[in-house]
Formats: sequence, structure tokens, C-alpha cells
Amino acid sequence: MTDPADGVLVLDRTQTRAAARPEAVLEAVRTALAAVAAGEVSAPPRVAARSGRGLLGAMPGHVPGLGLSAKLVAVFPGAAPGGHGSHRGIVAHFDPATGRPLAIMDAEAVTAVRTAAAATVAMRALARPGASRIAVIGTGTQARAQIELLAPLDGVDLVVGARDLGKAERLVAGLPGASAAGIEAAVRSADAVFCCTSSREPVLRRSWLRDGAHLSSVGGSDGPEFDAETLGASSLFVEWPGAVTEPPPAGAWELQGTDPAAARLIGDVLAGRRPGRRSDAELTLFKSTGHAALDVAAASVVYRAARERGLGIAVDL
Repeated sequence: MTDPADGVLVLDRTQTRAAARPEAVLEAVRTALAAVAAGEVSAPPRVAARSGRGLLGAMPGHVPGLGLSAKLVAVFPGAAPGGHGSHRGIVAHFDPATGRPLAIMDAEAVTAVRTAAAATVAMRALARPGASRIAVIGTGTQARAQIELLAPLDGVDLVVGARDLGKAERLVAGLPGASAAGIEAAVRSADAVFCCTSSREPVLRRSWLRDGAHLSSVGGSDGPEFDAETLGASSLFVEWPGAVTEPPPAGAWELQGTDPAAARLIGDVLAGRRPGRRSDAELTLFKSTGHAALDVAAASVVYRAARERGLGIAVDL
């Protein structure tokens, strides 16, 4: 048997999720976002090969102090057997000093937790003080990850909005104080909204958002998740400049044609280099496209926790 100290640690989906400690991921993601904004991260724009039924994306990245990782993820909408979402793949984590592979882990779990963490970090930085009514729109893998991260937070009054009310009700079953509603009703009642869908068309409208609300949008891989009026009325924050300047799948559908000068980097806000919200009435919008630095952040947490807890198996590669 390979010595765990020398071999490559292989973690399945359950083990990857168990090692992704929420508070540690939140802190690592904050660090990664600030590093992106400071120009300290090495990460080329995401590339993808398309098969006709889906795509295979590649996302390598290095974040100083966190590590070196690469994600291969297949996105095949509608192909989700065995309880999986539409994003399947692996994350390989390396020693940044020697290049030695350290671990291989489940990309679906890594993607879900790092995306939820980035959206939550942005909400904490941009929402009005005292914002407590939080709406999560969607019922898929990413919505579930977002709910798991938000539900334990103090002072959160959670509502899940969906077209299928039955699915939303099942998601909130057992969560004290949480409720389910239609999408419009959930958005209208919320101080902050997390949009976590695979929709190809906008699922919310500007007229539904309260003045002063915050929106974190993490879905929309195949089309716009919110309408043009929402974008036009909001102060825009992104993970990286390519969210605006790059075409999908690297950039965001909703931001194509947007003036790059209109987008602020959320990492600059987190580091105190640029302001976030300027008034209680301001609409703030964080549009996430996903970034390799976030995968590095989550992978570094998973790897350390797995080693500490003896999770996974070591193989000779």
C-alpha cells in the first residue's frame, strides 16, 4: 500500500464534501478574491471543448499561499444520474514548490462549495447592514450548496424560491424558520437574493427587487439569469475583469457588451482598496462566472482537512 505521505490522495464525492469546512472555505475564498484583484493570481481564462451534448472545461490556477490546482469539469445539462448535478469532473491539487501531485478530488463538490462561498462573501461585503431576509432561487446542486452555507448563519431568515413549489418545500423541510415560495414572491420579500439556476432566460426582473437589495448571481451558464434592467440599475461587482471582457463560457452572458469600467472587482472591496455599497438605496449586483482561484482555495482546504482526518486513499501516480 502506498504511504499516505508520499502518494496522491484520492477523495470521492462524500469525502470531498466532508473535508470542505465551510468557514475555512469562506476565508480561503476571501483570500483568493483579494489576490485576483491584486494581480497576484496566475490563471488563464477558462477554455472548453464542446461535444455537441455538453462541454469539457479546463481551469488551472495558482494562488500564492493557497496552492496550485487544475479543474477538469464536464457540463452536460440534463445528464445527472445518481443524484449528481450537471457539473461532473475532478480537481487535481499540486505542490506549488515541486509540482508533485498531492490530491485528486470531486469537482462537483468543490465547485458547489467555492461558488456558494464566493456569493456569500460578496453578500457580506455588499448587502445593507442588518440584511436578514435571504432568498435562494433554484433547487439544483448549486442552490442546495448555497442553502447549506446560509442556513447555519445567525440572523438569517431564509426563503427558497422556485417554479416548482414542491421542490422548494422539500429543500427547506427540517430547516427552522425557512420557507418556500414562488420566484417573484421570494425576490420581492428579500434583502438579498442568491440566483442559482441553470436557466437560459432571466428568472427575475428588476421590478421585483427591493430598493437597496443585493443580488448574487452564480448561474446562467447557458444564458442570462437576470434581465438587462437589473444590470442597468445596479452597481456591478465581479471576480475578475474577464467576466465582462471574455465571451462565454469564460465571461458572463449577462455582461457581454458592458463597459469594463462599470465593473468593480469584489476582491478590491474585500481588501479595502475600493468602496462597495455607497447608500442604503443602492442595488448591488455580484455576477460570478467562476474562477480557477476559487477552485484552488477550496481544494487547499479540502486537502488539508482530508490529511488531518485521514480521509481518502493514497495511490502511486
